Amino acid sequence: MSDKKRILLVEDEPDLIKLTVFRLKKAGYEVITATDGGQGLETADRQRPDLILLDLGLPVIDGYEVCRRLKSDEKLKDIPVLIMTASIERIKDKVKEIGADGFVLKPFEPQDLLSAIKKFLE
Repeated sequence: MSDKKRILLVEDEPDLIKLTVFRLKKAGYEVITATDGGQGLETADRQRPDLILLDLGLPVIDGYEVCRRLKSDEKLKDIPVLIMTASIERIKDKVKEIGADGFVLKPFEPQDLLSAIKKFLE
């Protein structure tokens, strides 16, 4: 069993998935991915990651609803959820409402993402 922290990336943009997975693995994290909200919920339940990076504009189930469901599930509610969004206006009031633990603005600098993650994993 690996002692690496496991991050679930729930994102539907292929280029952003590749870039983010590359950066996170390079920083020493284990990364699992899901490309829609339904898959994200199933993967979180099955894999129990240490942190979830969650896009809001997802197919099947949007990120808002995914976060609400994660935070209302007794087994999953303690997993930190970082929202990834391009719109500060869209998210600032919603973060607390949906129970997210924080957010990262897209496009993000890799170092900013890693700093945000480390707050929850160290």
